Amino acid sequence: MSESHPAISGCRVRPVLAPLAIPHKTASGTLEAAPLVLIDITADDGVTGSAYIFAYTPLALEPLSVLTRNIIDGLSGEAGGPAEINALLDARFRLLGNQGLVAMAIAGIDMALWDAAAKRAGKPLSLLIGGNSEPVRVYDSLGQMPPDETAREVEASLERGFRAFKVKAGHSDVGVDVAVIRAIRKVAGADTWVAADFNQAFSPGEAVRRMKVLDDEGLAWIEEPVHATDHDGHAAVRATIRTPVQTGENWWGVADMRKSVAAGASDLAMPDVMKIGGVTGWQAAAGLAQERSVPVASHLFLEISAHLLSATPTAMILEWFDVAGTLLTSTPAVKDGHTVPSSEPGIGVVWNEGAISKLTD
Repeated sequence: MSESHPAISGCRVRPVLAPLAIPHKTASGTLEAAPLVLIDITADDGVTGSAYIFAYTPLALEPLSVLTRNIIDGLSGEAGGPAEINALLDARFRLLGNQGLVAMAIAGIDMALWDAAAKRAGKPLSLLIGGNSEPVRVYDSLGQMPPDETAREVEASLERGFRAFKVKAGHSDVGVDVAVIRAIRKVAGADTWVAADFNQAFSPGEAVRRMKVLDDEGLAWIEEPVHATDHDGHAAVRATIRTPVQTGENWWGVADMRKSVAAGASDLAMPDVMKIGGVTGWQAAAGLAQERSVPVASHLFLEISAHLLSATPTAMILEWFDVAGTLLTSTPAVKDGHTVPSSEPGIGVVWNEGAISKLTD
């Protein structure tokens, strides 16, 4: 490892069930708290980098936390930039495979190390990686609700500054999906940007059948109409419908992205910074998207995603689904459908220790 970088000297890793400021309704129930692993990595120059990762289910929270702590402990004394440490960990886990919990842990470490690097440089992450501080377009990511409830959520969302929306579609009756989309536009305006997410619910045939109805609704995209790993199925749906197909939140690294792109599975790209490989992996994904002229949206992790999109040549829009805001001293503001990356050095993830202590003591 390079001697020009301070060495990793310690860490603090905490599993937390973070209450959501706004509960998120899905077909399987209401998500009221997010299982997060909070990561702080300290180097021997005294700089600490911070980030969080999302375990999706409380069942994986403790194992992910322990694994992350073990991996960081194994880096004690290592000196190198984030990309160098990322490459080192990739080599260490080559036989096991860099997917699942391992990939999530490595990505969290990568994000924390980039946070530290930006703090050392005295710059926001966006400027450190070649981006800017210009406003980034955002959409509010809503759950699966009936039309009247969706309309009320959109009214509240408009008051908070949002101008674009995504809903979880896939009601048993596709007519309800149509009614939900129209309810949004009745409240927010006929030309409102609206996308829909099928959450991998259907076979290619069923997805196409439903889209014969939804194709007339002018959606910005339909997200993951079939299983995330079914690139050929996505390609078949894409070839048959008029609405753009969006996929990518479940790509494990740029290798998965390359498979999807090669199959013609998607019109757009939606990498998740945790699954794509942290900041280091995102940069590679953004390069591939630029090479193929593919518009890029983000998935979750709104604080760091604002920085990453600002440095992504084909950036499109940021997903706003706030899983960590109740644990932070501040979150990015939304104004007239846009947000800006934090102007503070680093990512802008600063823990509200009082709020965290109430959940961990």
